[in-house]
Amino acid sequence: MDTTILTPSEITIFNQKNIAADPTLYDVNAIPDTLSRDELVTKIRSISRVSKYERIYEDGTPVTKADWARYESMLNLAGIRKENPVRFALAIKRTAMRTYPTHDLLFSAGAQDRDIERFQESALFPGDAVAVLHQSRDKKWALVQSYNYIAWVPMTSIAIGKKKSVFAYKEAKDFLLVTGDKIRTVYNPVEPRVSELQLDMGVKLPLSRPENLAHNLYGQNPYLSHMVKLPVRNEDGSLGFKHALIQRKEDVHVGYLPMTHANIIRQSFKFLGERYGWGHRFNGRDCTGFVSEIYKSFGIKLPRNSGDQGKSEIGINTRYGEDSPLLDKIKRLKTGKPGDLIYIPGHVLMLIGQSDGEPFVIHDVHGLGYLNKDGSFYKGTLNGVSITPVIPLRTNAKTTYLDRAYTIKTVK
Repeated sequence: MDTTILTPSEITIFNQKNIAADPTLYDVNAIPDTLSRDELVTKIRSISRVSKYERIYEDGTPVTKADWARYESMLNLAGIRKENPVRFALAIKRTAMRTYPTHDLLFSAGAQDRDIERFQESALFPGDAVAVLHQSRDKKWALVQSYNYIAWVPMTSIAIGKKKSVFAYKEAKDFLLVTGDKIRTVYNPVEPRVSELQLDMGVKLPLSRPENLAHNLYGQNPYLSHMVKLPVRNEDGSLGFKHALIQRKEDVHVGYLPMTHANIIRQSFKFLGERYGWGHRFNGRDCTGFVSEIYKSFGIKLPRNSGDQGKSEIGINTRYGEDSPLLDKIKRLKTGKPGDLIYIPGHVLMLIGQSDGEPFVIHDVHGLGYLNKDGSFYKGTLNGVSITPVIPLRTNAKTTYLDRAYTIKTVK
């Protein structure tokens, strides 16, 4: 269980190969300094499109054609030039990535709850490097490209800097990695931008202890804390940096964690009981965000969405068609290793091992379905990170999760 699966140098090569081959992963540093009109429109339309499905607001009011026209106008398509400069930035706090440049909440018509919000796409975390491709009509939102997603974020959540400064920060060799589900920086009364800032699993921060701050940071002697450098947004929106403290008791690690099966299990269990958050909503994460943050602990970069992950050639993949025997999938799971990923349409589950020959998984899951002892179908809610057996799980009375499984992936 403690044998290294991939070494740090092997992970670097693994990421480089995947970024070069997978269309849903990006080397943000390699994005050109300008985009043509057609290139920029294509990128906007890769995320912002009027839904063909009926949508409602939180109070049940239908979203009208006029509402969609308002969202479309926010895209500022008229402001696109023949050549459009690309800027670069760092995220200064956890922030939502949105389908359109708005905080309006939209839901599927007929939705029984308000958990799946249709404009919620993903999230950025402190220190994430992005390319800033475009601004909304009101200048309050930026269309950004991260290493695995493109969407709209509030301008107040990023700080724009010189490309060299952005990537010097991102590529720092000496860094502290957040290995807990969530931690916070130490409170300070002087610099609120870095005081009690939430940091999620996988966030990577340069270690920095300059001589002039070695004995006093914001009125506190930092000798019993980690000192890190955090990006901040100046009044003009430009990038600055401030130091912050993280208590040594916090769940952090200098450098990436060793990639072992034991560490994969440990990292996954740290999220147990966290509420499900579609697209990282509710200050949580969804099924793909869950597995992605676990693998970020080792430096592994994965596509954002479960479909993109499941269809990608990343790792060692066992593929299944509609007519593949269920026993073949069960056999594959019974010989699988902790960290193997099981993909069904719209969901991903992580294998953690066997109990009495029964494969068990951990997953961040919204609904729950299985057959009762009398053969009736039970449909309920988990809405959080949960451990379950995989074989009994069903999407409906006739179909199991494994019936629908199309890929089982080993990340190595």
